[in-house]
Amino acid sequence: MTVAKWNGAILAESDAVKEVEGNLYFPPDSVNREYLRESDTRSTCPWKGLAYYYDIVVGDDVNKDAAWNYPDSKPAAKEITGYVAFWKGVEVTS
Repeated sequence: MTVAKWNGAILAESDAVKEVEGNLYFPPDSVNREYLRESDTRSTCPWKGLAYYYDIVVGDDVNKDAAWNYPDSKPAAKEITGYVAFWKGVEVTS
């Protein structure tokens, strides 16, 4: 089981994560969205498409743009469409 945690909160856990470019992407239904708040940040990857970022909010603590996904990825990245990845101090363990 792969688990993503920040500030004591379990953000996601799954046995079906996908690794792309060193990042672990969690299936959409394995993510505790109560901790995610969509931000205005976007970035574009030439082969994955437009990434949407999320702030992680646990209590009064906010980790800005610490999660992202590709809700409508390009065909080359269709396997991670809607999957969520984490960074910026989020602990991901298997």
